[in-house]
Amino acid sequence: MTVHEEHEVTATGPEAERLRRWRLVLGGGAADGTGCSLGASDSGMDRALEAVYGGDGHGGGSGGARGGGRPGGRSGGLGASAPHVSRWLGDIRTYFPSSVVQVMQRDAIDRLGLSSLLLEPEMLEAVEPDVHLVGTLLSLNRAMPETSRETARAVVRKVVAELEKRLAARTRSTLTGALDRSAKVNRPRHRDIDWDRTIRANLKNYLPEQGTIVPERLIGYGRAAQAVKKDVILCIDQSGSMASSVVYASVFGAVLASMRTLDTRLVVFDTSVVDLTEELDDPVGVLFGTQLGGGTDINRALAYCQSRISRPAETVVVLISDLYEGGIRQEMLKRVAAMKAAGVQFVTLLALSDEGAPSYDREHAAALAALGAPAFACTPDHFPEVMAAAIEKRPLPVPE
Repeated sequence: MTVHEEHEVTATGPEAERLRRWRLVLGGGAADGTGCSLGASDSGMDRALEAVYGGDGHGGGSGGARGGGRPGGRSGGLGASAPHVSRWLGDIRTYFPSSVVQVMQRDAIDRLGLSSLLLEPEMLEAVEPDVHLVGTLLSLNRAMPETSRETARAVVRKVVAELEKRLAARTRSTLTGALDRSAKVNRPRHRDIDWDRTIRANLKNYLPEQGTIVPERLIGYGRAAQAVKKDVILCIDQSGSMASSVVYASVFGAVLASMRTLDTRLVVFDTSVVDLTEELDDPVGVLFGTQLGGGTDINRALAYCQSRISRPAETVVVLISDLYEGGIRQEMLKRVAAMKAAGVQFVTLLALSDEGAPSYDREHAAALAALGAPAFACTPDHFPEVMAAAIEKRPLPVPE
């Protein structure tokens, strides 16, 4: 690819920088109106952008100013060549920060159809790992040759470790507080009474004439604090559109499973149901145990979850799905109603990701809301607050 020759401009300072940025956005050519020439570094940046956002049809054609075609016959595209793509991946890391690199990688995969190249180990070693890349790798899991599998697991492991580092401490702290507030030990055994806190809580009941305190409220500790207080069931739709949600839910599942006061179960489903609870100590294993794509049978998944509930009043069920039901709609709604009537706290998340609400079945969402289970998209940073509200049995903090 070559960069169009452009007219020199005489602008300096902030005006020159503004023209430079517009030139990189618009992509050059007589029609861009900037008249700005590029230096060697900017020319390399321009070529990297052109490869994905060029306007000949190979680069997508509709994603902004670069997608409208070029008078000079320039064209985007990387071709189906691993060396070209690998070189391009190195270039964009040189010119752009990590957050931009991740966006450009995602656009290249989507616009240029490069998914198959991710099956090659050398390509996997060159990419910038992120949640969306993990989702793509999981969707290719069945087609992945054995030579690529360990490299793919290393990529997934790196992303999972970064997510755990970001999310684990705050999640444990938030939920521990909620569990403490929700636990009501009204009659602790004598050896489990925290006398210091009990005396402080009952000072208002001091009887001067008797020289004593009437302990109307006993506060316990010890064994009661270590007991399992809540059961949590994460029920995750593994259809292709839910890839990012599956990644985040698996990480949260591992974090929740590490808390002794929670008994956590993780269930994934499409038209079949798979219980991955035994894998919860290894979120990478959980992710490779999923099978992105296929149909959806929410009713069947909820039937399985319902059969595993032994303490309804102490159970939180989190359904993560876009609600496009391929099973029996009325049965699905009846199961949700029955669980709620039994005392289960039921949470419906249309997505657990940073992208907001995806396309979803609005009729089913409205029906669940009518049952007292509002469906909404949730970011990973907001998830601990949602879970804390469910544990404490207070209204869910639904985002505006």
